[in-house]
Amino acid sequence: MLTKRTYFIPVFVLAIAFPAVAFAAGSAPATPRIGVADAVPAAASLQRPATRFRHTIHVTLHRMEVARRARARRQRRQLYATLPAGVTISTLESIAACESGGDPTAVSSDGSYRGKYQFDYGTWESVGGSGDPAAASESEQDYRAALLYSQSGSSPWPICG
Repeated sequence: MLTKRTYFIPVFVLAIAFPAVAFAAGSAPATPRIGVADAVPAAASLQRPATRFRHTIHVTLHRMEVARRARARRQRRQLYATLPAGVTISTLESIAACESGGDPTAVSSDGSYRGKYQFDYGTWESVGGSGDPAAASESEQDYRAALLYSQSGSSPWPICG
């Protein structure tokens, strides 16, 4: 026994397909046209909507990327709001820029200093870090550097502090 739902999908597909074919063909001639040159006006009529569609996608992706960056900045500000007393965002940013160029995965040429703030393993462990500082998340490196700065000031970074 066939129900109304059985016919819904084929009817829906046909309802979408036939207007699209009619739009692509332009006006329907009384006699069929033959030849590639006759298809060019139909293709040209679709080019402008396709170009607008690509532009819309591009603009939407750009807006999504801008929103993602704004969210990341907002989250970073919230993270810095909970830093130990006496440490400012600009202080940490300037130390990181000097030490590693702000790269959380940076490793010194001899391998003894690692991460965004160029921790050695002993210093990293002294502020509660474990494992490789360069493998830790950027937010953890920021927090550990803030702890170290609140304990020792700029002395752990004699050149950059």
